Amino acid sequence: MSNQKKLKKRWLYLAAGVFAMLFSGVLYAWSILKVPFKEDFGFSESVLSLNFTLTMCFFCLGAFFGSLICKKIGVKLTLILAGALVGAGFVSTGMLTAQSNPWLLYITYALLAGTGIGISYNVVVSTVCSWFPDRKGFCSGCLMMGFGISTLLMGNIISILFENASFGISKTYILLGIILAVVLVVAGVILRKPSSEDKLPSPKAGKNIKKESFESRDFTTAEMLRSFTFWRAFACMAFITAVGNSVISFARDLVISVDAAPALAVTLVGVLSVCNGIGRILTGALYDALGRRTTMISANILTIVAAGITLLAVQFHSLPICIIGLCLTGLSYGSCPTLTSAFTSSFYGQKYFSINYSLTNFNLIVAAFIANFSNSLLAQHGSYTAPFTMLLILAVCALGLNISIKKP
Repeated sequence: MSNQKKLKKRWLYLAAGVFAMLFSGVLYAWSILKVPFKEDFGFSESVLSLNFTLTMCFFCLGAFFGSLICKKIGVKLTLILAGALVGAGFVSTGMLTAQSNPWLLYITYALLAGTGIGISYNVVVSTVCSWFPDRKGFCSGCLMMGFGISTLLMGNIISILFENASFGISKTYILLGIILAVVLVVAGVILRKPSSEDKLPSPKAGKNIKKESFESRDFTTAEMLRSFTFWRAFACMAFITAVGNSVISFARDLVISVDAAPALAVTLVGVLSVCNGIGRILTGALYDALGRRTTMISANILTIVAAGITLLAVQFHSLPICIIGLCLTGLSYGSCPTLTSAFTSSFYGQKYFSINYSLTNFNLIVAAFIANFSNSLLAQHGSYTAPFTMLLILAVCALGLNISIKKP
C-alpha cells in the first residue's frame, strides 16, 4: 500500500476514535445518571458527589495504567480489556437495588466503569493523535468533541429510559454496558499506531503563532515531572477544570434552583454538553492557528467570565443568565482536555506522549476533589453562592499561573 493511501486511512482512525469517545463520554452525564439513585434509592447528595469524585480518580488511574498496558499488549487487546471493564461496570451498576450499600456503587460505577473508560480514553487519544503530528489541535479537538457531546446525544435517551416502566434504571444501565463494551471492542479492532514506515506530514506553524523559546525534544516522564513548567500548567489546568467539573456534578439541580422545569433541566445539561464539545474542537482550531500561549490564556479568561456570570445568575435567581453561564462554562471546560493533550505533545514531545499525557490528566483528580468540596459548600450553606465564589477565585489564580508558563 502506498504511503498516500496509508495517510488516507488516518481519517478512518479519527472517525473510529470520535465514535468510541462519543459513547465513552456518557461518564460525564452523571448529573442525569445519578437521578434514580437520589430519587428512588434515597442515596444522599454527599454519596453521589463522592461517587463522581472517585470516578474521576479511577478515570485518571485507568488512563495511566492504560498507557503502560498498551505498550505490553498493544492497542487492540487494551481496548478489549477496557470494553470488558466498562461493560461489567455498567451492567453490575444496573443490578444494584435500593437496599444496596453505596460502596457497591463506588465499586461498579467508579472503579470498574471509571477505570475502563480511563483506559480507553488514553489509548484512543494517543493512538489517533499519533497519526496527526501536523494537526495536533484539530485531532485532539475532534476526539474531545466526541467525548464532550455524549451527554447531549445520550442524556435525553437515558432520561426517557429511566422513566419508562419497562426499562427503568436496571435495564438502562445494563443496555449502556453492553453497547459501550461492543463499541470499544470494535474500536480496538480498527485502530492501530503508525509504524516506522509510515511517513506522516510534519507540523506547520500558523502565521499568527508567536514563537516560544523552549527546547523542542522528547522529554522522558521523569524529566517532565522535574520541570517547574509542568507543575504550573498542572495546577492551572486543575483550577480551570474544577469549574466545569463542579458545574457538571450539580448542573441539573443548579438550573432547577433558578426555576427551570425538570424536563428543561435535562435539556440544559445537554446544552452544557454541546458547548463542551464545541469548546473542544474550537480550542483545537485556535491552538493550531494561534499557538499555545494565546489559546490557554483565552480559555482561562473565558473560565473567569463563566464563573462570574453563573454567580450573578445565582444572586439574581435568573434562568436566562444561568443558561448563558452554563454555555460559557461548557465552552471553557471543553478547552481543558484539548489543551492538556496539545500542550503535553508540544512541550514534551510525542515519544513518551502516552504516559506523559496520562500523568498530566491527573489534574482531573485535583479538580474532582475541588468539585466535591464545592458540593460540600453547597450542602453547608444551602446556596450556590459559596461554591461559585470559590471557583471564581481559583479561576483568577489559574490565570496568574497561566501567564507564567513560558518554557519547559
